[in-house]
Amino acid sequence: MKHDTIATYAFPPGGLPGQDGDPEGTAILTEAYAVIPAHVMRDIVTSFLPGWTGTRAWILARPMTGFAETFAQYAVELAPGGGSDDPEPDHAAQAVIFVAHGEARLALGGDSHELRAGSYAYIPASAVWTIWNTGDAPCGFHWIRKRWTPAPGITPPDAFVTHESDVPRMEMPDCDGVWSTQRFADPLDLRHDMHVNIVSIESGGRIPFAETHVMEHGLYVLSGHGRYLLNKDWVEVGPGDFMWLRAFCPQACIATGDETFRYLLYKDVNRHPALSLK
Repeated sequence: MKHDTIATYAFPPGGLPGQDGDPEGTAILTEAYAVIPAHVMRDIVTSFLPGWTGTRAWILARPMTGFAETFAQYAVELAPGGGSDDPEPDHAAQAVIFVAHGEARLALGGDSHELRAGSYAYIPASAVWTIWNTGDAPCGFHWIRKRWTPAPGITPPDAFVTHESDVPRMEMPDCDGVWSTQRFADPLDLRHDMHVNIVSIESGGRIPFAETHVMEHGLYVLSGHGRYLLNKDWVEVGPGDFMWLRAFCPQACIATGDETFRYLLYKDVNRHPALSLK
């Protein structure tokens, strides 16, 4: 199936709703999952980060005991000229950056990369990096952080920078091409203990079974609409909505509407589970 490149990616809207807004909303927090809709990602819930200038961040997920414990996920907005020369406070943390809009310059391991909408960067633990907005408009990017887990005989992954248009969509088996995944890291490369991929489901397509597995998930909807099964509930989601799933939460979806349903997906992989609680 031929796919068109998507030129736009959802990002938190900011601002503040008018007084005619419905305060009940559609946000959900349960023991198995959370849904943070785009319309609640407003100015008053942002944070300003130490070591960053001209920057605000929506912190969408952080490790929580008894829920999802492996990762943190942010949507970061850089004002023109904003950024950081010392962005990561935890030297054990690896990261993925995915740019939703605007322009930025990423200096990573002695190399400089010009980022634009659709750019993807993997940043290993202990890497030296900086990022600055080089454009005249705000730059928004998704930032996912996880501590890298060492394993015997395994060395840390190498840094890389690419663009989603250069990463092929791999069609899932027996689905007539309506369900595909862009895998930015080789699934068989055991150096990677997290994957951040883009999943695409054409209108009417579906994940045809309730996945139930050990991996935690952060899912940020980049475009399109879907009905998502989360535990026992079917939830309507669309551009900019975020879903946060603990391990073993049953999950499936059906793409609705006319546009391809696409989301940025985090999962932890390729390591033995610890046999004691920390």
